[in-house]
Amino acid sequence: MKINILLFDDFETLDAFGPIEIFGRIDEIEMQCISLNGGLIKSNQGIEISTQPISYSDVILIPGGQGTRNLVNNDLMINTIKSLAEKSQWCLTVCTGSALLARTGLLDNKTATSNKRAWDWVISQSEKVLWKKEARWCIDGKYYTSSGVSAGTDMALGFIADRYSHEVAKKLAWQIEYQWHQDKNNDPFWVQ
Repeated sequence: MKINILLFDDFETLDAFGPIEIFGRIDEIEMQCISLNGGLIKSNQGIEISTQPISYSDVILIPGGQGTRNLVNNDLMINTIKSLAEKSQWCLTVCTGSALLARTGLLDNKTATSNKRAWDWVISQSEKVLWKKEARWCIDGKYYTSSGVSAGTDMALGFIADRYSHEVAKKLAWQIEYQWHQDKNNDPFWVQ
């Protein structure tokens, strides 16, 4: 399975690298970071990452972060995400990455979630999405969307459980000494 992680300036580091940590422990998974033009991309935390130009894969992962605030109005980015998502078997978003996917129209009439601290802004990006605030992550067809930041790691483990097995996902969580929130329908941060 090939997974592309779509990066952009001011992405949230853990949104991308939590899932990368999980996926990188499966021998059959190949990963690469991509961006609109390839080259260096700087995270919101100031880390520079080398990326490849846009290419298609089995899975596309879209993180969130401050950079999403401008990108929701960037037609090139939104059209690129739409094309990547349509051609992938699965599309995963973390945090405000769901706002970018929502702008493509591909989440219309689908269940999705996002970061609770940016909730009002995210849901304003599309009234056609069936937003589920209490969810840690949602699955609707080929679309997986997670709540904020660390929830992406929970979703990645859920994705591995769905593709491989629950036991494989539990083993990965144990290997990285991570307390996996396994209930996708209950985000402990939604009531705060």
